[in-house]
Amino acid sequence: MWNKDELEGKGKQIKGTIKEKIGEWTGNESLEEEGEAERAAGNAQEDFGIARRKAGEAIEKVGEKVGEKVAGK
Repeated sequence: MWNKDELEGKGKQIKGTIKEKIGEWTGNESLEEEGEAERAAGNAQEDFGIARRKAGEAIEKVGEKVGEKVAGK
């Protein structure tokens, strides 16, 4: 399941891509650059969210194993 950072990051990527394309089509370099920066920030935020989710999943698996050992399974 996606977390908040993954969803917000994906949203920033989409918003940045739209700004970037509008900037290209209109010849507005500053809007194009703003879109590129927003898209890059979205990529970083999504990557952080993925890493956070995977770390949480790994911790859950360790907890399950510990619980099995304590329960004698």
